[in-house]
Amino acid sequence: MNQKFRIACAQTTTGPDVAANIEHAADLVRRARDAGADLIGLPEVVNVMDLDRKALAAKTTFETDDAMLAAMRDLAQETGAWLLIGSIVVKHDGAADDAGRPKFANRSVLIGADGAVKARYDKIHMFDVDLDGGESYRESKAYEPGTKAVLAETPWTQLGMTICYDLRFPYLYRDLAHAGAGVFSIPAAFTRPTGRAHWHVLMRARAIENACYVFAPAQCGEHGGGRKTYGHSLIVDPWGEVLGDGGEEPGIVVAELDMAKVEDARAKVPALRHDRAYDSL
Repeated sequence: MNQKFRIACAQTTTGPDVAANIEHAADLVRRARDAGADLIGLPEVVNVMDLDRKALAAKTTFETDDAMLAAMRDLAQETGAWLLIGSIVVKHDGAADDAGRPKFANRSVLIGADGAVKARYDKIHMFDVDLDGGESYRESKAYEPGTKAVLAETPWTQLGMTICYDLRFPYLYRDLAHAGAGVFSIPAAFTRPTGRAHWHVLMRARAIENACYVFAPAQCGEHGGGRKTYGHSLIVDPWGEVLGDGGEEPGIVVAELDMAKVEDARAKVPALRHDRAYDSL
């Protein structure tokens, strides 16, 4: 594997118009490729954001027919870059809620430079929270959680694929690191209150405790229906240094990753070799 490569986060403001979202994402991907990025990541729910479940259902398809996925597969072939669709909202095959309505999957998809799907991951941890000011989310009502951790092979390293709220569950990242991940992808649509309080420190913590690169392409801005996201797409190195921060506006952030730094950090502080079994409480 090549030791060094360039990675980019494309920071979007996704809305309810799927065609406009595709155009927005494609423009940022081309800009990132022009800046030399070999692997380009897009945020969570990049194909569509709509808080009205009925409207969302009308705009989503099964994965095989998703317009964002088809466009990004073509774009990967056009640009010769690897693309991580942070996640797309797609219809889940077989899951329904208590009212019999079909559920969605929140699915991250890795696309190779040849346009082929190399890996997919369904978000495991559901965002069911109650924040100040009446801001409340119940992701589990509409989405079926994933059940499997995913480690994907790339030309540069093994990629541990996660999504947003997964960030708060460190055992997932520990398992991915032990399995060989050198980079974690954590695409997100973080709320502003939780972003201000926790985003940077948790991203740096996942990098430091596993001596692993983190890249986290994020949604930013206002998305309609009162939904606002934090932005600040991050690229963090294995020692916890922030290599790039996307701020609060749409755009790209690019950094060079040197995979030798993963082994260097793990040699200096070999915590991954120091895990111990213990009696549970």
